[in-house]
Amino acid sequence: MAVAAVAGQPDESPDPRPVLELRGIGKEFGAIRALHGVDLEIFPGEVVGLMGDNGAGKSTLVKIVAGNFAPSHGEMRFAGEAVRFNRPVDARAVGIEVVYQDLALADNLTAAANVFLGRELKRKFGPFSLLDHKAMAARSLELFGELRSETLPHNLVRQMSGGQRQAVAIARTRLSNAKLVMMDEPTAAISVRQVEQVLGLIHRLKEQGIAVMLISHRMPDVFAVADRVVVMRRGEKRADKAIGDTSPEEVTALITGAKEAA
Repeated sequence: MAVAAVAGQPDESPDPRPVLELRGIGKEFGAIRALHGVDLEIFPGEVVGLMGDNGAGKSTLVKIVAGNFAPSHGEMRFAGEAVRFNRPVDARAVGIEVVYQDLALADNLTAAANVFLGRELKRKFGPFSLLDHKAMAARSLELFGELRSETLPHNLVRQMSGGQRQAVAIARTRLSNAKLVMMDEPTAAISVRQVEQVLGLIHRLKEQGIAVMLISHRMPDVFAVADRVVVMRRGEKRADKAIGDTSPEEVTALITGAKEAA
């Protein structure tokens, strides 16, 4: 495994550097070219919407950043340091977290148990180690408070709304002090009220200086919360524009190919 970790302690002042830099990223699967020459920057506290039709290359790009795939070409830098990930755990180690569409939650467990799933806190009793449920509940409550979510540590996931489930998944990313959170279709198949809750959670991450990549097909959600929108088509980046400099109509034209680039 070869991973270039971020060196040194984080500066207390705002960092003007991009948290993520992609330069000329390409990916081939045999004769199939999934990505070609993708450049992208995301800054701390910035929300970037990643849009494109099925097969546009969004998923491949996300999987490269998350450590599922290695790029065939190009360079990736994180917090100013060159990185190359061989496994998702390598990406998590430097501060990249992914909230997948299925959320990967255990319905039969509480919110707190899901937040700490695989990273449980324990305390020693002589030769024995026991789960520290009190400490995990207290930390979970702090995280839900930071996200301004009404979710409580003892709530069972199977009884939660879509918005509450997203809060649990996002709280889990905060355990590792993530610098970049990538969210895959977080508002798919939930009610209008729950969509507002999820967009509020994204705002909370932004307020805390965390970069967010929002992968979504929902145009209103991207325009409501993103600072920039990046459009992918046929494995290439066709646009990278500030939200205020574009429109849903232009983005739709770029996604469908009615407009080649912007």
